Order: sequence, then structure tokens, then C-alpha cells
Amino acid sequence: MNSPRPKSEPRRWCVKRLVEGIARFQRDVFPAIEPQFQLPGGQKPRAMLITCSDSRIEPTILMQSSPGDLFICRNAGNIVPAYGGASGGVSATIEYAVLGLGVPNIIICGHTDCGAMGAILNPDKVKDMPTVRSWVRYAESARRIVEENFPDLTGEALADTLAQENVLAQLDNLRTHPSVAARLARGQLTLHGWVYRLHTGEVIAFDGEHHVFVPLAPGEIPNAVPHPRLARKASDEVAV
Repeated sequence: MNSPRPKSEPRRWCVKRLVEGIARFQRDVFPAIEPQFQLPGGQKPRAMLITCSDSRIEPTILMQSSPGDLFICRNAGNIVPAYGGASGGVSATIEYAVLGLGVPNIIICGHTDCGAMGAILNPDKVKDMPTVRSWVRYAESARRIVEENFPDLTGEALADTLAQENVLAQLDNLRTHPSVAARLARGQLTLHGWVYRLHTGEVIAFDGEHHVFVPLAPGEIPNAVPHPRLARKASDEVAV
């Protein structure tokens, strides 16, 4: 049971609550799931997830995944700088996921009520945050698309549409990375674009064949880029 929230010292209460959580995990949870952490030969995730840093998003809860399933990269706005634009943690993580771990899927997952989208629509909110202002410029193409193609949208509808367009913009940026482009062209990598609706729990996915977001459900899962260009050639080479 968590300690009751005190009227004073909220910082210490927060850390105390986290430490109590660790103690409960070590005592009650870890013994039952310890085998899941014993991954022979190291990690072999089946998907890389690039999502937002928003504290309301818990990927392992949302997707009911286990340790070792997901290789997760989080940042404000689920942004992927185009290759060569910013040599940093996101680019290095993508390269390691594709070339080092051989992940067969990369998912970019945005969400509604995103603070980064709010910063893009209202730059004054981050006027005193130069690093944030610089970072969200990687979503400028999404802002321009929404501004020029959905001029009548306002409020929540505008922000939600921007969140969707931002996922597509970051998928475009992702495809500029050589490791991604090569595996994608040969059919060895599948890209997915999702948006998590925070207040309903629904996830919508971009269907690259029909160019529309659709509700995500078990069964046929839409791919953001459905037709690998060189997959047939690679298959023929294997057959020979």
C-alpha cells in the first residue's frame, strides 16, 4: 500500500512512493516473473517502439507485453530526425535496433493530448525552452500539412489531426535512415504508424494501402508501407 500523500514535502513523498513500489516489485512481483528476465543470448525484441515521453503512456501496459518483447525509444513528440539532421540518441537507437538486434518491426506511436503537438501549434508555450523549440522543428512538415490542408480545424480536432500527421512525418524521416531503407526495400522490416487515444484506450493505425487511419484490432494489421520494393528480388535470390 502506498504512503498517504502528505500536505508538505511533495518531492520526498513522490520518491518515497517510488521506492516503496520497488520494494513491492522485488518482494511480490519479481519472484513470479524472474524467468522472463533470463533471456538466453541476450535480448531479441520483435519490435522497436518509438513513442512519446508523456508520463500517461505505459507501453508495456497498453500492449500487455513482456520483458524482451519491445525495444523502446521515447522522446517528446515521438520524433525521428531525418538521417544526418541530428546525430543523437534517436538515430543511434534506430541503427542499433535494426543492425544490432535485427528487429523486424518498427512502430511509431503518437497520442492525443500531446504536449509536443501543443508546442508546435502554440510556440509561445515554449518560448523559454530553446532546446524544445529546436526539437519540435522536426515536426514542421506535419504542421504545414495540417495548416494548408485542414484550415477549418480548431481545438482538439486540430491537435488530434496534427498528432496523426506527425506520425506520418516521422515515418518519412525514419525511411531516410540507411539501415531502415535497405531492410525495408528487401521486405525484412515492416513499419507501423499508430496513434493512441488517451481518453478511450483506442489505438488507430495507418493503412498505407488505403491512406487512412483505422481502428487497430486483432487479425489483419495494416502496414504503413505495405509493398517492399525489392522483396521479390530477395526471394528469388534465396530460391537460387
